[in-house]
Amino acid sequence: MSSSNAKFQNPNFVTKNVNDYVLRVGFRETPIAEELRLATANHPRGGMMGDPTEAAMFKVLLPAIGAKNVIEVGVFTGYSTLVMAEALGQEGKILALDYNEEFVSIGRPYWEKAGVADRIDVRIAPAGDTLQKLLDEGQEGAFDFAFIDADKTNYKTYYEIILKLLRKNGIIAIDNVLWYGKVLDQNIQDEDTVALREISEYVFRDERVEHVMLPFADGVTLVRKK
Repeated sequence: MSSSNAKFQNPNFVTKNVNDYVLRVGFRETPIAEELRLATANHPRGGMMGDPTEAAMFKVLLPAIGAKNVIEVGVFTGYSTLVMAEALGQEGKILALDYNEEFVSIGRPYWEKAGVADRIDVRIAPAGDTLQKLLDEGQEGAFDFAFIDADKTNYKTYYEIILKLLRKNGIIAIDNVLWYGKVLDQNIQDEDTVALREISEYVFRDERVEHVMLPFADGVTLVRKK
């Protein structure tokens, strides 16, 4: 995957003119966050980075819901991690789960430079195991917000455990729910696409939550625990 596939450079669901306009006036980011975003865009797997408008939405949302404890499943180089840590303030904490220290290490100097590294607790391990351990430790209802952006075939597992870890009226953001439009084409039946269709159908039928799917970036569903 080339750097030109970074989501903010190649929008899926809006025109390039609209995307360019949003990049210009649609959100603000700190200089350090911008540095990390542009550095990640040049990474061979830059397409794995979340869209900056999505991170900016979290930056608005987290203080609005009074979030202090956040779970992020899937860190990559930590752009979204950085933006969320900035939004949480000094008392906030992000439990950042990933399997690849090499990717995460790219973002660490930027976290340090931004003065938010102490707000980010990275766990390099299978995310499902880490989440289950939190439950076993009695942390049910301890988290305010979660962002799921990792291996698609485990989305439902992550969703179920996180829903237990989330407080009432806490929010889960599920990324890539439109998957470059592949979820619309029933001829596409690879594991990731099927898993993303399944999680969207599952959330749609889940009476424990309210949700909305937003058709920007690569599609993101916001889920509020009742």
